[in-house]
Amino acid sequence: MNANLNTNNILLDDNAVFYKKLLNEIPDLIFQLTLSADNKLYFPFLNKKIISFFEVNDFELKSNPEKVLLSRIYYQDIKILLETLNQSKENLKKWSCEFRVNFGKKKEFWLKVDANIEKIDEDGKVVFYGRLTDINDIKQREIEIIHSEARYQFALEASKKGIWDYDIKTGKVYFSKQSLKILKYSKKDNINTNEIWDSKIHPDDINDYLEAIELHKNNKTAYFESTKRVLNKDGIYKWILSNGKIIERDTNGNPVRITGTHTDVTSNKEKEQELLTNLEIINKQNGKLLNFAHIVSHNLRSHTSNFNMLLNILDEEKNQESKAECLNHLKTASNTLTKTIEHLQELVDIQSNVVHKKESININKYLNRIFELLNKDLKENNVTIVNKINSKASLNSNPAYLESILLNFTTNAIKYSSKDRKPTIEYSFSKQKDKHVLTIKDNGLGINMKLYKEKLFGTLNQLGLVSNELKDYDDAIEYHTKALNIIRGLNVNDD
Repeated sequence: MNANLNTNNILLDDNAVFYKKLLNEIPDLIFQLTLSADNKLYFPFLNKKIISFFEVNDFELKSNPEKVLLSRIYYQDIKILLETLNQSKENLKKWSCEFRVNFGKKKEFWLKVDANIEKIDEDGKVVFYGRLTDINDIKQREIEIIHSEARYQFALEASKKGIWDYDIKTGKVYFSKQSLKILKYSKKDNINTNEIWDSKIHPDDINDYLEAIELHKNNKTAYFESTKRVLNKDGIYKWILSNGKIIERDTNGNPVRITGTHTDVTSNKEKEQELLTNLEIINKQNGKLLNFAHIVSHNLRSHTSNFNMLLNILDEEKNQESKAECLNHLKTASNTLTKTIEHLQELVDIQSNVVHKKESININKYLNRIFELLNKDLKENNVTIVNKINSKASLNSNPAYLESILLNFTTNAIKYSSKDRKPTIEYSFSKQKDKHVLTIKDNGLGINMKLYKEKLFGTLNQLGLVSNELKDYDDAIEYHTKALNIIRGLNVNDD
């Protein structure tokens, strides 16, 4: 028996040597670690691969291999390495941990330890045996992914875009933190279904939004895009631009998932609206300037004609009394021109919101001024004037408006008189309910009301003298669609 025992011991020693040689040839980093009852580390066995990897010499191995090996490990990872080792000892479970080494050319090199455990009851020692695995490439890829995601997230936050992901089958929608932040919501508000999201969209915008989604679902558009108003947590609508694309379809081609971004474009929309408003104002002002130029031209044309006529008479007239009379007419024409220019200035001031002049006006006073101004034209065309306006009739309005109205309609009545009958212009003034009505009637050629009804008062309308100003006066001149009961012999209301 003794011989047999000795033989077995020899075989065991030979096997130990064999396995040791075998382990030294394996490319993996194989080790045996003993953790004493007082948590001291010993390394009974390290294969040649570990010794080479950690660059440990024979002297270091004999002196203090624990200190040498731990010195090679990244200092921030030593703590977690020892903590997981002790937890494994206490629970008698497999030890697994990822850590970094940092020495020589192996800076920030990742390894993973996997070791089984065996407890020795006699002295409380615990033995681990296992291997180290190179996971550096895996960790580098993970780090790259994390950095890439961080850069992507930073880019999104910098661009103020939010991410959303819509599961069409379940109706669930994921909104990123930034996406919710745009509308002042948070995860706690549970904005997590498409139905809830749709309920936040402005009623006037929902149909266009749903139509845009359906077009993309049906492959009518390459991507989904919609700008609409969405209610935020404060109860205020904000303009949100949504972009998205179907990223998954089922085997039948039906859409399964849509992913996209949200962008707050409220400020852009406000600037756009401000620009449109300014353009509209500019266009109106341009129209007013053109029409004001027309008024100036029309109102001054009669004055210049009078001046030309009177100056021609002065050149040709030899009689001193006639010349004196002509000079008096020139003074009257000059005063009338001065008054007209003052009234035109009033129109400019009113339009510029400088002044809104309103006073009691004697209608006949201004009508007689027009007759004096147009005296030559009235005589040359043999015009009969029928003035039915009471000498004391007055109204509260702006003198510039009244003069422009009387001058325009009287000159037009003369200009467009009929050759078939003697021209007659009739003026009357009456009160109807709570309004005063000035009526100018002539027997001229008439106007095609179907073509020109809306254009009759375009000039004053665009200058804001009718619809914007006259309606503010209780005793305003009523014209526009009911302004003049009869124009050129035609009744406006009859058409």
